[in-house]
Amino acid sequence: MLQAAIGRKMTVFALTEHMPRDSEEDLYSGEIETSVTPAKLITTFDAYYHEAVRLRELYASQIKILIGVEIDWIRPSSQQWIEGLLQKYPFDLFIGSVHHVHTIPIDYDTQGYIRAREQSGGTEEKLFEDYFDAQYELLKALKPPIVGHFDLIRLKSRDPEGSFENQPAVWRAINRNLEFIAGYGGLLELNSASLRKGMSEPYPKAEICKAFSKRGGRFTLSDDSHGTDQVGLNYERVIDFVEKIGIQDLHFLERGNATYDPRFPSVSVSTASVVGVKRHAFWS
Repeated sequence: MLQAAIGRKMTVFALTEHMPRDSEEDLYSGEIETSVTPAKLITTFDAYYHEAVRLRELYASQIKILIGVEIDWIRPSSQQWIEGLLQKYPFDLFIGSVHHVHTIPIDYDTQGYIRAREQSGGTEEKLFEDYFDAQYELLKALKPPIVGHFDLIRLKSRDPEGSFENQPAVWRAINRNLEFIAGYGGLLELNSASLRKGMSEPYPKAEICKAFSKRGGRFTLSDDSHGTDQVGLNYERVIDFVEKIGIQDLHFLERGNATYDPRFPSVSVSTASVVGVKRHAFWS
């Protein structure tokens, strides 16, 4: 991954492995089939962290590396497990994400999405509302420095391109969450993964980005890469999207003296104009 980022002339790259899930009931079907256990996930994550530290030193002259974790709010008791991870490992950041509604994965497969929808009463509008309510609980509890794939819930929906604005309760929940993120200074991830999964807009969609911009919200760029072929994938489409909806600046984290969050005393937020980003060597 890091060699791919260096090869694409990136200058800052954040590693954010998914947090290990500590309960057997939260294992995915594919993990169960391959005899993965919570203990194995925890061991693998520990190895990830220590290898990331080694690689940060190894490639220090070629790229600035931040080490973090993508946390997952599965249920309210997730908070204690997440806070334990943040205390154990001196991360540079964490990404706050929701992949579960009613403890059921909503992006792993269609069957899980349907089960979660049924738990919400059978309608997508209520499922969307429950998703954003769960996200709000995460935001209030942990104030993530970066909020991941804000509207992931649309991935397995009947119409991933559909508007949230015509669903009043959902749109109110979205704006409530955006107001909270802007209020504590969180960064909203412009995530290109949706594009490789067949959607026409990154996470979050344009209507959400515009609502966040009106609140003075700040955005950061993410490829959500899970393999070397996905590093920087579709960034040109994200930049086109950003320009189209009027976002003028992007923000990114760097290791340095200035602090942006007392939990991460050696990390700062830097700003780059979209015009400046387009001049970066990455595009050549």
